[in-house]
Amino acid sequence: MRSAVKRTRAREAILTMVAAAGAGDALPSEHELCETLGVSRPTLRAAVDELVDEGVLIRRPGRGTFTAPSKVAQPLAPTAGVANSFRVPLSEGVWESRTLGFERASADARLARALGVSPSELLVKVERLRIVNGAPLAIERIHVPDKYVPGITGDDFQRGSFYQLLHSRYGITMARAAQSIEATVTDEHESGHLEVPPYSPALLFDVTTRDSRDVIIEYTRAVYRGDRYRIDSDLVLAPG
Repeated sequence: MRSAVKRTRAREAILTMVAAAGAGDALPSEHELCETLGVSRPTLRAAVDELVDEGVLIRRPGRGTFTAPSKVAQPLAPTAGVANSFRVPLSEGVWESRTLGFERASADARLARALGVSPSELLVKVERLRIVNGAPLAIERIHVPDKYVPGITGDDFQRGSFYQLLHSRYGITMARAAQSIEATVTDEHESGHLEVPPYSPALLFDVTTRDSRDVIIEYTRAVYRGDRYRIDSDLVLAPG
């Protein structure tokens, strides 16, 4: 019983520290926390484990324990349009992209159906990491028929907005997107790049985007960290 009381007190003290700290800040070392809170290491670790499980804290092996970074929010509305699609920065912060993989290869049956092309169609296939304020947020797997983007390279997907590049270099104006969202978990590859444990909660976005001529230009599947991303919506309720 006494151990449970001490763990609860340690937990409350750490929550007070978190409230005073900024998002992504490091906590004092385990030794310092034990001295400050007057608890044993097993008691401290039990309190920290609870807060890690709740998403309040994040452990980074070899670096320490940190407050969870703030979440990136996307307003969701049926009239939002492509300008508010999942890949456009919708919050304050510094957004970056890092290309993890790039190739030109034939579409398989699944991608051919998604893009409305022949299975032999040559596609540009890109995997890139999206980073916000220095912390990884999502992995995107982008597929575009090569005929629409001749000469494009992996480096191009690291420089600003892909849609702006389509417009300025290729004269393509993206107009509308069909987007579905479902719960998923990260695999080992995704977890390594997103810096989360394997099988962590995540959101899977499946997006097909058309241009102003109603031609499918892009099909993308993206995995977003569940602890760093949320979707907000305003609902209009009918009376009665």
